[in-house]
Amino acid sequence: MKPLLEALKERILIADGAIGTLLYSYGVDRCFEELNLSHPNEVLKVHKEYIDAGADIIQTNTYGANYQKLSRYGLEDSVKEINTAAVRLARKAAGDNTYILGTIGGIRAIKQNVSLEEIKRSFREQLYCLLLEGVDGILLETYYDFEELTTVLNILKREADIPVIAQVSLHETGVLQNGMEIRDALQQLELLGADVVGINCRMGPFHMVNSLEEVPLPKRAFLSVYPNASLPNYEEGRFYYSAEPDYFGDISNELRLQGARIIGGCCGTTPDHIRSVAARLKSREPVKEKVVKKKKVVQLSSPSVRGNLLHEQVREKKTIIVELDPPKHLDTKLFFQGAEALKEAGIDALTLADNPLASPRISNDAIGSMVRSKFDLTPLVHITCRDRNLIGLQSHLMGLHTLGIHNILAITGDPAKIGDFPGAASVYDLSSLELIELIKQNNEGISFSGKSLRERTQFSVGAAFNPNFRHLDASVKRLEKKKKAGADYFISQPIFGKEQLIQVHEATKHLDVPIFIGIMPLISSRNAEFLHHEVPGINVPEETRQRMKEAGSDPVITRAIGMEIAKDLLDTAIDLFNGIYLITPFVRYDMSIELIQHIQEKTKPEREVPYGHHFV
Repeated sequence: MKPLLEALKERILIADGAIGTLLYSYGVDRCFEELNLSHPNEVLKVHKEYIDAGADIIQTNTYGANYQKLSRYGLEDSVKEINTAAVRLARKAAGDNTYILGTIGGIRAIKQNVSLEEIKRSFREQLYCLLLEGVDGILLETYYDFEELTTVLNILKREADIPVIAQVSLHETGVLQNGMEIRDALQQLELLGADVVGINCRMGPFHMVNSLEEVPLPKRAFLSVYPNASLPNYEEGRFYYSAEPDYFGDISNELRLQGARIIGGCCGTTPDHIRSVAARLKSREPVKEKVVKKKKVVQLSSPSVRGNLLHEQVREKKTIIVELDPPKHLDTKLFFQGAEALKEAGIDALTLADNPLASPRISNDAIGSMVRSKFDLTPLVHITCRDRNLIGLQSHLMGLHTLGIHNILAITGDPAKIGDFPGAASVYDLSSLELIELIKQNNEGISFSGKSLRERTQFSVGAAFNPNFRHLDASVKRLEKKKKAGADYFISQPIFGKEQLIQVHEATKHLDVPIFIGIMPLISSRNAEFLHHEVPGINVPEETRQRMKEAGSDPVITRAIGMEIAKDLLDTAIDLFNGIYLITPFVRYDMSIELIQHIQEKTKPEREVPYGHHFV
């Protein structure tokens, strides 16, 4: 048998189909890679069925056999055993007439926040296991994140002299998740040394043909394509694919005409699909020339921003934002009275929480749109990762842009179980870091899938800062990560101590990002004790709680003491920070207005703050 790359110079090679799909059809619904150890005969049976169907190439059952993915099943210490067994099973099935590819799948499949250093360690461990057992090539498959793919490809080319097949996965026809054109991505992979470049997963053969129409034949490498059988169907708790093998075989010739030299199958494909492909292509010659379809260029527009972008404004002057939570009921009279009064008091934006403490309120995008139209008041809308899946988040961002709401605070959100809908589930498709990255990608005119939005969104992206953790330096490191992800400014949880304000300033002054410092007036001793003991992320110093306790139970007196504490904190805060974030307790907007007036008195005339001084 000729070496793999020598064979590809002469003919089209038929690859196998989905291993997981076949095992799933046998009734197995667990970690498929572990079956190399516990059910080797089942894995061997899959390999033999694909070879009997006409496959020239089979892949090892190791797609997810890395530390990161195996750790989900408590199998992270079995990487070597699982990969070793996989290659030996494939070798046993292949004999002397079938090529074996050691498969390594992508880890950042759907914006998973895994560092490159973790990916490198995990990749090297799995790679060495496969190389030690002697495979004919390495297949890098299902990589949505191009940075991850180029990182591991560079490692592979440095550390092994073996044929490499590098395949990306697409959400949309012709573009990667980051908006890169497929032709540019494959050309870059070829320049980095991949011997075969291509596409696999997510799309059926029709959309893969459309994607490859825009791809020229590589200068040195070859093209590969592993389509899904079709889009998945879901019925009675199980996924299945409805594409018929004959259709899959017929359209495989169109993949050949686009220049593919390796043609196999991904999710939903079975030995019958591969048998159909082999019957159509075994006697066909590979194409050596093709006409490349020109992609229609979409021009991005950048509509003007309606209102202020807070991160720009706070760099220039003292800026006051006030939180007024949307109602938990449908009586909005008091809320709108408060919003109007705060506008007249001179605030720069009204911040609107997104179902805080996991309790449902009127949607903040609806309320935000109304305060903007009613009072010409800039809304700052919070978005949690808790309540919307990835589809909902992308749709929500597009809706906010369309409404002209440009100031956003991206947060993870309190878990659903702490709220008053205990049966609700938290979603968390994304973390707050990943949500920031998504919003910034939208600002480039690209959706999560990589598809053009045809307009650049104009979002000013805020991120949450909790200075109340036991170790402030850990919170600051979290800020640094959010800044790297693209955060334009930060908003802190309320601070109740002067010393803490000074500590926060010193710990964050190296960050060239505006920060709005949170101040919240206390209304009673019970309020102070509740915040300190029962609200996550809040710390009220013992001295402050004692002052509120000594104030007694007279609401007039306790209000006065609470306001005195808040004003003392503001006197320190406005000297250290350019941004002030007032949290209104229980819609008592009169307290926020009194604090606004205090700030305005203290800042007349406006004090100069040199550029580069720390802003919060």
